[in-house]
Amino acid sequence: MGVAQAMEALTERAGLMKESLQKSQTITDNMVGILGSFDHRLSALETAMRPTQIRTHSIRRAHENIDKALKQAELILDQFDISKKAEAKILRGPHEDLESYLEAIDQLRGSIKFFSNNKMFKSTATGVIGHAHNLLSKALSKLEDEFRQILQNYSKPMEPDRLFECLPSNLRPSTDGESGGGKTHDPHQKSLENAIFTVPTVIPPRVLPLLHDLAQQMVQAGHQQQLFKTYRDTRAAVLEQSLKKLGVERLSKDDVQRMQWEVLEAKIGNWIHYMRISVKLLFAAEKKICDQILDGVESLRDQCFGEVTANSVAILLSFGEAIAKSKRSPEKLFVLLDMYEIMRELKPEIELVFGSQPCTEMKDSALNLTKRLAQTAQETFADFEEAVEKDATKTAVMDGTVHPLTSYVINYVKFLFDYQSTLTLLFQEFDSKDPDSELGAVTTRIMHALQNNLDGKSKQYKDAALTQLFLMNNVHYIVRSVRRSEAKDLLGDDWVQIHRRIVQQHANQYKRVSWAKILQCLTVQSSGSGPVENSNISRASVKDRFKTFNSQFEELHQRQCQWTVPDSELRESLRLAVAEVLLPAFRSFLKRFGPMIESGKNPQKYIRFTPEDLERMLNEFFEGKTWSEPKR
Repeated sequence: MGVAQAMEALTERAGLMKESLQKSQTITDNMVGILGSFDHRLSALETAMRPTQIRTHSIRRAHENIDKALKQAELILDQFDISKKAEAKILRGPHEDLESYLEAIDQLRGSIKFFSNNKMFKSTATGVIGHAHNLLSKALSKLEDEFRQILQNYSKPMEPDRLFECLPSNLRPSTDGESGGGKTHDPHQKSLENAIFTVPTVIPPRVLPLLHDLAQQMVQAGHQQQLFKTYRDTRAAVLEQSLKKLGVERLSKDDVQRMQWEVLEAKIGNWIHYMRISVKLLFAAEKKICDQILDGVESLRDQCFGEVTANSVAILLSFGEAIAKSKRSPEKLFVLLDMYEIMRELKPEIELVFGSQPCTEMKDSALNLTKRLAQTAQETFADFEEAVEKDATKTAVMDGTVHPLTSYVINYVKFLFDYQSTLTLLFQEFDSKDPDSELGAVTTRIMHALQNNLDGKSKQYKDAALTQLFLMNNVHYIVRSVRRSEAKDLLGDDWVQIHRRIVQQHANQYKRVSWAKILQCLTVQSSGSGPVENSNISRASVKDRFKTFNSQFEELHQRQCQWTVPDSELRESLRLAVAEVLLPAFRSFLKRFGPMIESGKNPQKYIRFTPEDLERMLNEFFEGKTWSEPKR
């Protein structure tokens, strides 16, 4: 029974579950039907709403198009307003307000760009664009005129006094009116490396921005050539006038050749001054304003500067070339060195100022002139050495003093050593490994050439004693001058000692040639080895000896008082050397044979001098005195 009940209960439950599932299925089918009906209704609603949506979208797009059109209209009206205002400013011209005029040109360009780039208006705005272009063309024409007028109004030649104020104080003209550059070389002048050169103001700084803006406008309009021509013609003329006021003139090689040396030397001194002023002041100032006015237009800027300075540079360098190519002469060496020195000094500035490609030719011309001057100076060295050795002047120094050639050559060598630093650079131009030894070799050759020439000139004297005196004086002068100059350091102590011995040799030769004969009068020898006794010499023989001595000494005194030993120490030394030989010999002869004469008649006729008289008269030798009677 229990199982039956359980099965019944289970069957009852299964029936209930089946009934529940059937109800659930019915509900599901009902929901599917409802949802299907709802979907059908939504589709119908959407179909009904579509025309409304389309109308709403069209209205929204219409509003957006209206907004765009209003904005475009506003932009067009703004451009017309801007163009109208710009036109008014342009028609007034640039004189009243240049800044506003430039702004108006920019605005006009903007309007042209606006209408040209907008396809909607390009066809309908052709008249507007054409009018704007015509107006812009007139504006730029006025702008060119304004640029030219401002540049010309403020471009004035520099007065020399203004330029001199820009120089360091030691290069300014002196109060006596002499140009500061007239004195070519001063070895004691302090180095100019740290000297301050103040670049002059050639155009007021307040004007430069305006000129820059005008130049930019012309470049933007494609008027570079008009800008270039206006700038070049104006500034080049002013620069050349500044140089002319300073004293610069164009001189050819023929002009240089025809000039007297004193005139040419002064012009060279001035040229050195002009070169320094031109490169350090005028060209530097020109470069500065060119860079500022044409800033941003590098190719045009460099070309303008090159064209502005080209003729002025050519005028300056042509004079240097004329000197370098003119006939060489010894006196030109030092001005050549002065010119070479200034070109070396200016080399860094030349390379800086003329460093751009359009200025290459000018820079190369300046550097080539430097080398040409160095070459001519070196050739003049060789000419001078040859001229010294071959000098054939017949000017004889009758008193045996220092020959003019000697003093000229020695002064020449002294001047060379004033240029020692310059000569070092010059020798380096020709790859000299040791420029100091090169200068020493040059000096040695010149000294040797001088001595050879002096040896030849000494042979003009008929008196052998005067020959030796002449050589003694000249070699002594050379040695003394070398010892007191920088030449000693290069020639060396050995050279000095050798030539001092040569001086002594000539002095000894003078004594032997001049005094040997008169000393023989005071020497009496027997047939044997020693002097004879007084008793072995006759009174007549002694008288003859005294008479011969008197005659020869008077002749020597008269002649050699006219000779000259210009150096006081050498003169006293030579007198002393003669006295040390003559006076003892005379005293001895007088002591031994004087009593023999004094005991006879008219002793004063034979014993005319005392040792004191001789000493006094010897002190009159070599003074260069003149006598009323004819001279030998």
